[in-house]
Amino acid sequence: MQKKAPRNKTLTLTPNEQTSLLEKAAKLGKKTSLAEIKDKIVWQDTFKVMDFMPSKCVDLMIVDPPYNLNKNFGTSNFKEMSDDKYAEWLDSWLKKTVRLLKDNASIYICTDWKSSISVPFVAGKYFILQNRISWEREKGRGALKNWKNCLEDIWFFTKSKNYKFNIDSVKILRSVLAPYKDKKGQPKDWFQRDENKMRLTYPSNIWTDISVPFWSMAENTPHPTQKPEKLIAKLILASSDEGDVVFDPFVGSGTTAVVAKKLKRHFIGIEKEKEYVAYALKRLAMADKDNGIQGFNNGIFYHRNM
Repeated sequence: MQKKAPRNKTLTLTPNEQTSLLEKAAKLGKKTSLAEIKDKIVWQDTFKVMDFMPSKCVDLMIVDPPYNLNKNFGTSNFKEMSDDKYAEWLDSWLKKTVRLLKDNASIYICTDWKSSISVPFVAGKYFILQNRISWEREKGRGALKNWKNCLEDIWFFTKSKNYKFNIDSVKILRSVLAPYKDKKGQPKDWFQRDENKMRLTYPSNIWTDISVPFWSMAENTPHPTQKPEKLIAKLILASSDEGDVVFDPFVGSGTTAVVAKKLKRHFIGIEKEKEYVAYALKRLAMADKDNGIQGFNNGIFYHRNM
């Protein structure tokens, strides 16, 4: 194995370590109870596994499916298709999730700007659209004859009009440019923090405070489309409570499961690529020793990662 630079914290796996970790992965071949799959990474094809899962067992579903792009995922590859065909592919697995969700469940579907066209039309057949979050993916590549692409979307749906949303859990700490005081000379909607004047603000649906995992971050893995823990933490804190079950049918290297564990939720993750399953299981073991989330400290989201 090639020696890493001193500051390179990207996770790696030896062949023996991967083999040992994969022994802890779950596999389903029949109808299963929640107790049997709760807090498990299932090493199988999500299209088959969802048929074995119990009904109404999920409080929150976060999905980061392959975008409509040519992309390699370990030994698998996803081929770009027409918008109509991609919509059919989305529908083929999304309709399977309806049975699994509790009546008050929330759903978040990640996508890029181009694939985003299909999501509301497909998911809107089954769920109620609540919002569209757009976040700045600052690692976007430049283009000579187009605008640099550094935007991704997260579509927010709910199964019914009765759903959870914990706004106080996702407020953002920002510095105050104009620190007004009331008639008694007391801070108006701000507070002193060390030498800075700060305010907890309501989050909007445009997020510019996310850092995509890179080589000097301990959460970084070789997965090509890994989502930041901070990004997923916002979704989990807003739309679930401690003890709830968070489900990710394309869990990849495990970010959703890891963050759910760190935030005292239960998780179910499905992934068919053995390398990513092993990384997910390694990160879950690491979370037993360190439940920190970069950019989120003491219950507060900072404007930029720290």
